Amino acid sequence: MAYVIATANMKGGVGKTTITVNLATCLAKNYGKKVLVFDLDTQISATLSLMPTNIFGQHRKARQTLKQLINQVINLETKRQIDIREAIEYSVCNIKNLDLLPGDIELYDEFIVAEMLHEEAYAVDKLDFAYVWNRFERRLIAQIIEPVKSEYDFIILDCAPGFNLMTRSGLTASDFYILPTKAETLSVIGIQLLERRIAELKKTHEAAQLLSIELLGIVFNMTGNILTGRYHRQVMQRINQEFPAEKIFQTQIPADINVAKAVDSFMPIVLSSPQSASAKLFSQLTQEVLQKI
Repeated sequence: MAYVIATANMKGGVGKTTITVNLATCLAKNYGKKVLVFDLDTQISATLSLMPTNIFGQHRKARQTLKQLINQVINLETKRQIDIREAIEYSVCNIKNLDLLPGDIELYDEFIVAEMLHEEAYAVDKLDFAYVWNRFERRLIAQIIEPVKSEYDFIILDCAPGFNLMTRSGLTASDFYILPTKAETLSVIGIQLLERRIAELKKTHEAAQLLSIELLGIVFNMTGNILTGRYHRQVMQRINQEFPAEKIFQTQIPADINVAKAVDSFMPIVLSSPQSASAKLFSQLTQEVLQKI
């Protein structure tokens, strides 16, 4: 069965997608692992980092994105039912074993979900709404993943910033989470907020005895130059004081314009500029991930 890993932070702009797609690509290309990237963010950054817009358009037109799979869970009467394998784009970037489940710019309406679950709670012996919501939260992403979980070594979930239903459900379906961060105060606050929310999530679901997600590590991303180095070191020192050494990746990813430029070619930097310093560091990070697991 696949290891399911979520990349998450309460704050946006910390490089979650960059970590996701480069880690996934290195696992498939350098280590021969079968990997599925699962885009849970309506910004669809992971999707467009691995798939040209015209191919994504074809998936969306054919209703072969995450949106359709979520609709099938929310509304069992959805007219067109698809298997998750129909939505997956195989061998993205021409890398064998690197697959993508495309996200969508429209995923769900949380009000409609709440209304549906309220009706369900009332219909079944007036169950507690919180119980029904939590059960749905645990099942949503896990249920979508389940049919292909045995076909992969790794499934990597690119979560949206914040703590919406998709992110919470993705975390409950995961074995591990990676926490990308920038060496700046607001990103540190994002770490603290996420850690509190995950602790609350575990407490909420502890009765089900199903939630065993573990922090794989914090990754410092987009580290600065000599002008900001002192400030960055102070922030890093603060995180080092709050977390044990084994929960912080030794590999740090520097700020690199080529990482952003790689998206123009719809592929990660480890493919577009494999000899670059950043690409080599992503390879080191991947090795650390495997060692930790």
